[in-house]
Amino acid sequence: MVEFIKSYNPAEIEDRWYAFWEGKEYFKPETNAAGTPFCIVIPPPNVTGSLHMGHALNATLQDILVRWKRMSGHKVLWLPGTDHAGIATQNVVERELSKKGINRHDMGREAFIESVWKWKAEYGGQIIHQLKKLGASCDWSRERFTLDEGLSRAVREVFVRLFEEGLIYRDSRLINWCPRCHTALSDLEVEYEEIEGKLYYIKYPLTGGSSYITVATTRPETMLGDTAVAVHPDDERYRNFIDRTIDLPLTNRKIPVIEDFSVDSNFGTGAVKVTPAHDFNDEVTGRRHQLAFVSVITEDGSMGDEAGVRYKGLDRYDCRKKVIDDLKNLDLLEGERKHIHSVGHCYRCKTTIEPLHTIQWYVRIEPLAAEAVKAVADKRVKLIPESWENNYFAWMRDIKDWCISRQIWWGHQIPVWYCPDCKGMGGVSQGDLIEHIFYEPLRLKNGVSITGGAYSFLRESGLSRDEIIKNSKIIRVSKYVKPVCQRVDLKECPDCSSKNIIRDPDVLDTWFSSALWPFSTLGWPEATEDLKTFYPTSVLITGFDILFFWVARMIMMGQKFMNDVPFRDVYIHALVRDIKGHKMSKSKGNVVDPLVMIEKYGADAFRFSLAAFAAQGRDVRFSEDRVEGYRYFTNKLWNATKFILNFKELWTNQPINETGLDLASRWILSRLAMTAEEVNRYLTGCRFNDAANSIYQFIWHEFCDWYIEITKPALYQGSGKDSAAIINCLFYILEKVLQLLHPFMPFVTEEIWNSAFEKNRSIMISPFPAGLARYYDAEEKMTYVIDAVSGIRSIRGELNIAPSLEIRAGIKTASDEVRDVLKGNLNAVMKLTRCKEINIGQDVRREKGSAVTVRDEMEIYIPIEGLLDIKSEINRLQKEKMKTDEAVNFLNKKLLNEDFLKNAPKDVVEKDRTRFDELLEKSEKIKENIKLLKTIE
Repeated sequence: MVEFIKSYNPAEIEDRWYAFWEGKEYFKPETNAAGTPFCIVIPPPNVTGSLHMGHALNATLQDILVRWKRMSGHKVLWLPGTDHAGIATQNVVERELSKKGINRHDMGREAFIESVWKWKAEYGGQIIHQLKKLGASCDWSRERFTLDEGLSRAVREVFVRLFEEGLIYRDSRLINWCPRCHTALSDLEVEYEEIEGKLYYIKYPLTGGSSYITVATTRPETMLGDTAVAVHPDDERYRNFIDRTIDLPLTNRKIPVIEDFSVDSNFGTGAVKVTPAHDFNDEVTGRRHQLAFVSVITEDGSMGDEAGVRYKGLDRYDCRKKVIDDLKNLDLLEGERKHIHSVGHCYRCKTTIEPLHTIQWYVRIEPLAAEAVKAVADKRVKLIPESWENNYFAWMRDIKDWCISRQIWWGHQIPVWYCPDCKGMGGVSQGDLIEHIFYEPLRLKNGVSITGGAYSFLRESGLSRDEIIKNSKIIRVSKYVKPVCQRVDLKECPDCSSKNIIRDPDVLDTWFSSALWPFSTLGWPEATEDLKTFYPTSVLITGFDILFFWVARMIMMGQKFMNDVPFRDVYIHALVRDIKGHKMSKSKGNVVDPLVMIEKYGADAFRFSLAAFAAQGRDVRFSEDRVEGYRYFTNKLWNATKFILNFKELWTNQPINETGLDLASRWILSRLAMTAEEVNRYLTGCRFNDAANSIYQFIWHEFCDWYIEITKPALYQGSGKDSAAIINCLFYILEKVLQLLHPFMPFVTEEIWNSAFEKNRSIMISPFPAGLARYYDAEEKMTYVIDAVSGIRSIRGELNIAPSLEIRAGIKTASDEVRDVLKGNLNAVMKLTRCKEINIGQDVRREKGSAVTVRDEMEIYIPIEGLLDIKSEINRLQKEKMKTDEAVNFLNKKLLNEDFLKNAPKDVVEKDRTRFDELLEKSEKIKENIKLLKTIE
């Protein structure tokens, strides 16, 4: 007999089997070289990241699909990689450097980037190691990085082509700016939060001192940049104010009162300040009325020159306080009140963003978006669940041009150059150029330290324009200067041959390179074999939070540069929340570390939990108790295997012969076929939870609880031919069960497969069960046996009859067929129900004092006399019901108390409601049991 260890210990086998799979190169598509291609590109985790629950869910679902497809004979490529994560990575490295007292500006760009690469080499592979601990069967030989040489070439090729077609351009407009990260952000990179602020009511005096208009604002510091006050044309209150001028408080400027239909007459006073340089809605109004753009806040969030000497240099929030104080002193603050409003924050550092007027690079997105909308509308890309389509269409049809430039150093530097020495590239003189240039912080040759700011700040150093150009590096160039875009690095100006050319210092938005991921990772722009074989990829699995960040942009870029969609299906999974439905966050202390779960319960139990939770369209409410429960599931399978191996020496390993099988064996084979059919269907539709639950129900209940138990009498009695057929069936079912379960639980199935069956190759390249024979007659007949056993067991349980007591039973059948089936399996029914006698037939009558239960095709009678004292049992149950009802009444009063519902924590209220429902159900069950006992008293 095969030696099989007593209990399953994941820690002892998981690393060993993963190393075995890698060593055998089973993760490569060449494993099934002749198969139909199936490809998934992994959503590249940030190189800064460590495995969180979202990654774990995403990777588990992908691995289930690729293992299933690999076993189904497909040529499978799961292509892994990581994202350089521009802002996030730069922030991490800057924090590390700051601990050593080092500032990136002191290092310079090249040295800083070199330090980031060193950091990436040391720490960047952490999440890859963690994915392997989870069991991810990626082809690591094809691992990519969004800043590797091949992907960098693809990024530049795409940029140049879009530039040449006029789909990439520069413009000076209002953008979201992060004062902490010192970079522009796209609309999607801004997270909005409802916060409580204040609405300030400020008097704006009309020129001449005759009257004033009161405006309401949440940002009084930006009034220093106001260039108008707007009212609605139909607002009778302000009809006589239109076209008059206002003496803007705290400044020496006069601004007009204008009429505009965008004004909401019901907000505040119905008169609104217009600050085109610091508000997106005001920017539109400003352009419509050709108003001036007065920028009063700088890139670091402090007040600039235009704010005036009194406020210059103050932080924006300190300025707000000072402005309020000054308005009060001038009797211009009419009042203030609390106000809930939506405030945008940087998605990386959570700093409040600042709308700033700067020059940035944009992708003209509308023509690309139109094709991406068609792809989903025509079902060339299928979103799963389909309910996400409406969100997708709504966003895509209201899409704005994509700001792709970022003012950081780590990333793909924009392949554009400028020449300050000629008019061929620039079209303007050096003097005109310098007026529109910002400079990066630097130390000039004369020892003057410059730490940041615009030309006006540098001008204060006393240097001439020529000296500034000679001794510093340009970091942003005016939109009036003509750029030259190249596929290769420029060494000199193509017009005047000057060596003094300047490369645009901005880098591309991280999502720009990510948008090319499905084809750049396969070798594009080269026509590689991988690209020909695996593009379009088969399916993408991702979270809903990056549907627009990433998925939509991949569809746009795929169609633009490959003339085809990047994937056929997109499965969109929901968030992983805690057991109470709350979003996981460090501040709440409810974050679950996947590696801790793996260490405690094993990767298999953790993976199966995630799959079982993953219902389409619903957030995952993660419960550690469920993980522990699925750890017991692995034990159940392990123990079943140990039982089966007791008969290994008697196993003939012959093909299943239907004619030699008993009812239970034909039934379990049919249920196996049905389960395999369901799992294949569910996985095809990305119904991971249904697939997991189907396997669980079959293994735990049908195979272990019913088939193994019902076959024990025949196995232990060793009745020759019958037991040999059962043993053969047991091993056959176990083999198929392991194959069905492998995509979900790869480690334990591989261990059992090799230990129990002594196979010469891995289970992961064995065939996945499909097209197995069904025996519908056996399934129908076996329900009679199951109903009989369940009925007798239910009476024993309800009446609290001791398991050690052997009882008598009578079963009145509805037909001869039911009678014959039960009599043919009488020995098994008696063993499973601890019955010493069972009378079966259509003429069976209920004895006096018998408990009864009714099933579809039978009535079951259990004589109670001698088994228990009925009166004592009724008294016991009545006392228990009284105690239960008292608890129900107490909780009911509590839950009807409005103060409790209003003031108690939500989780406490929910816990009490759950307990109330449980007690109510218990009371009803006791009541039914008392009723049952009284009928036989």
